[in-house]
Amino acid sequence: MDLNSAQRITQAEAARTGLGTGPNRRLRLTLLIGMPLVFLVFGIMILVPKSLRDEVLHVYEAGIIGCLLNYAWVFAKYPRHAYRPPYLTRDLAMGGGFYLPSLMLGFWPGMIAAPAWALFVGITYAVEVTRGRNDHR
Repeated sequence: MDLNSAQRITQAEAARTGLGTGPNRRLRLTLLIGMPLVFLVFGIMILVPKSLRDEVLHVYEAGIIGCLLNYAWVFAKYPRHAYRPPYLTRDLAMGGGFYLPSLMLGFWPGMIAAPAWALFVGITYAVEVTRGRNDHR
């Protein structure tokens, strides 16, 4: 086993477990911070005066949009499945997880964008795999 193969195996294992490295870490941290934060937002909305509740909600909604844009940015850096780090396609599809906090807050752009994002990643993966099979014939 050469050094390059050993490094790829180490990177694949790191990407599969824990937070991973590189873009995998970035996407997983985005998900781990952005999704549970909805409960903190509910707590803050209970504590602040009624006049500030809409502002707290709008800040979190902007955060959801920022998280989805982060997913799009990573996808733009690694558009082809063949050139992505291991497990990055799975991590990209997990951006659909922002549907639940959007649903809880009634944030309709997030309710549309999050599942559409997961569907987009899945379709691009399927198209690329299908093309790869047709190219080898």
